[in-house]
Amino acid sequence: MNKHQIKGMTNRATGEIKQQVGRLTGDSSTVARGQATEAKGRLQQGLGDAKEAVRHKERKVEEREIDREVSRRSGR
Repeated sequence: MNKHQIKGMTNRATGEIKQQVGRLTGDSSTVARGQATEAKGRLQQGLGDAKEAVRHKERKVEEREIDREVSRRSGR
């Protein structure tokens, strides 16, 4: 888990809470701010997810390169 995923989850939760408070108090601007915060969180979390996917792919490529080098050196 990376910082973007954590910030995203935090903003999503904060946005949901703001929306609930806004609905309970009848404050449409608080609801709107909550929706914006939640949307920001979704984007942050998506960015974090994408970064994790890239890191995972990079690790797989590095592992394959290491395996090839070991095989080459051992004469396989």
